[in-house]
Amino acid sequence: MRQIEHFIAGKRVAGTSDRHGDVFDPNTGAVQARVPLASSAELDRAVEDATAAQREWAAVNPQRRARVMFEFKHLLETNMDELAELLSSEHGKVLSDSRGDILRGLEVIEFSCGIPHLLKGDYTQGAGPGIDVYSMRQPLGVVAGITPFNFPAMIPMWMFGPAIAAGNAFILKPSERDPSVPVRLAELMIQAGLPPGVLNVVHGDKDVVNAIIDHPAISAISFVGSSDIAQQVYARGAAQGKRVQCMGGAKNHGIVLADADMDKAVTDIIGAAYGSAGERCMALPVVVPVGDDTATALREKLLAAIADLRIGVSTDPDADYGPVVTAAHKASIERYIGLAVEEGAELVVDGRGFALPGHEDGFFLGPTLFDHVTADMKTWHEEIFGPVLQIMRADSLEEALALPSRHQYGNGVSIFTRNGSAAREFAQRVEVGMVGINVPIPVPVAYHSFGGWKRSGFADLNQYGMDGVRFYTRTKVVTQRWPEAGADAGGSFNIPTMQ
Repeated sequence: MRQIEHFIAGKRVAGTSDRHGDVFDPNTGAVQARVPLASSAELDRAVEDATAAQREWAAVNPQRRARVMFEFKHLLETNMDELAELLSSEHGKVLSDSRGDILRGLEVIEFSCGIPHLLKGDYTQGAGPGIDVYSMRQPLGVVAGITPFNFPAMIPMWMFGPAIAAGNAFILKPSERDPSVPVRLAELMIQAGLPPGVLNVVHGDKDVVNAIIDHPAISAISFVGSSDIAQQVYARGAAQGKRVQCMGGAKNHGIVLADADMDKAVTDIIGAAYGSAGERCMALPVVVPVGDDTATALREKLLAAIADLRIGVSTDPDADYGPVVTAAHKASIERYIGLAVEEGAELVVDGRGFALPGHEDGFFLGPTLFDHVTADMKTWHEEIFGPVLQIMRADSLEEALALPSRHQYGNGVSIFTRNGSAAREFAQRVEVGMVGINVPIPVPVAYHSFGGWKRSGFADLNQYGMDGVRFYTRTKVVTQRWPEAGADAGGSFNIPTMQ
């Protein structure tokens, strides 16, 4: 059986803790590999190597660090097919979706290639008599990222791209469910010219997560996962004076007004709700038609579109989506479907019991559709993270706007309309961090930033973009004066002023 390894000091390293986890093939249900679960001693070794490597890496000038990122970008493009196949084999998403996973990470690498400009500080000449003031951005040192299973390429690159370009060393703890792609990314970084030790991959479970949070040499932690864990990581890390950003769960809504292009809206909603089997924090699992006529038309068109969906193995080029990641996650989704029925939602399409011929042991679920979901239902309040779409009916835009605004999560929201005034008011007033207008998955481009509100994000700074650069650096401000020889050297006991 294939043995996955850590990546420390520029090479693969076998685990020594005698603790391992199983990595499944979601298409067949079989165990395909074993991943080591690191001990605190193994983490210590990675941090020690990272600390030594970071000092030299930070001294490399920014344009040379940028050249490494440029070469890494080239290697990602060259190895795209290999990476996508490896990703799909452990996650289960179809190959086209895996390529999208890699490409959205690559876009942040492209942004990070501009690090010489992004690190520039400010300068004021003559701020006072003979006094100039300037600022600089400096790396934090050793930083860490804890990433989820659903984007094993994209989210690690969202983190380590700007962190490493800014001069930090990085400890990556990827999900133990699909850990192979992060190791391969680290190898490609070395091939691109990154010094050994600057990027390390340490596998593990909650024990190594806690060790990362508590390690005194790790200055900052970026986390993506469930909201409960995100809140715990944020509180524990911040209590130790670390810089922490934690992105949590989501329950994104799509508001459909009567004047929307209904055919286009349905196409967008179907892809956003069922793509990647719904295992996206930016999926669209709740759709809110405004008005009974809108709801009736939307439901009919959704049913027709669902009937045309093709579920298949991840290598099937005609499949719209593949299996979910594990049997345990499949069982969790099925429990939520059963709970929604108990709560009184109308089960229009039931995805339970779906079996793909020849892959009956795979972790497949058919698409599920509920109607007449209400705000007092637990299944609306919580994140299902599967191929389940819920219809919540609203009588007015005001009522529709209130649903995502009062929800515990505030990651993303979309509105489908031809009315520019309504869309503008909605975007201004809705209490959600990322808004799409006729865009079903409003993930910002790499030179903006990604981050939700409320229990979707525990941080003052978002992921990637300039917020990413700010998160992985700290500002130093220098006030300087060069007096002429023999000038009056008299001091003052007053607070300095520029009058």
